[in-house]
Amino acid sequence: MLRIGHGYDVHQLVEGRRCIIGGVDIPHDRGLLGHSDADVLAHALADAILGACRGGDIGKLFPDTDPAYEGADSLKLLAAVMAYARERGYEFVDADCTIACQEPKISPYRDAMRENLAAALGVPVESVGVKATTTEHLGWEGEGKGIGAWAVCLLDHVK
Repeated sequence: MLRIGHGYDVHQLVEGRRCIIGGVDIPHDRGLLGHSDADVLAHALADAILGACRGGDIGKLFPDTDPAYEGADSLKLLAAVMAYARERGYEFVDADCTIACQEPKISPYRDAMRENLAAALGVPVESVGVKATTTEHLGWEGEGKGIGAWAVCLLDHVK
């Protein structure tokens, strides 16, 4: 039985934070604000996986009110989400992810993001797609106020 999941996440860009996207620490004058490392891409993909296995959302498993997750590595959270899905009999098949931002440029880091996400999930890199789009200076992403990410994934219920 195949299940599709969709995830969306957004974080504000602020001074004094690192800009971690897909597990890559991107040099930038601002970073993403959040309780964890605020990796918008890993969070969107985690929500997509949780959606496909009907596990709620990332905040259910890792509440931002829990000090244990302050500054947490989102790739580790993503790996824990995939373990949660596997415990429920699901295996990862494929994902496609989109990052929306005017800056920083994503293309130099895309392959490293794919490798990081795939490693966290324990799947071949060919199973994880990552692309980016600017919003042609429209909306909060285009104004450089934040970064959004969407992910869709396909899981197979094998048990």
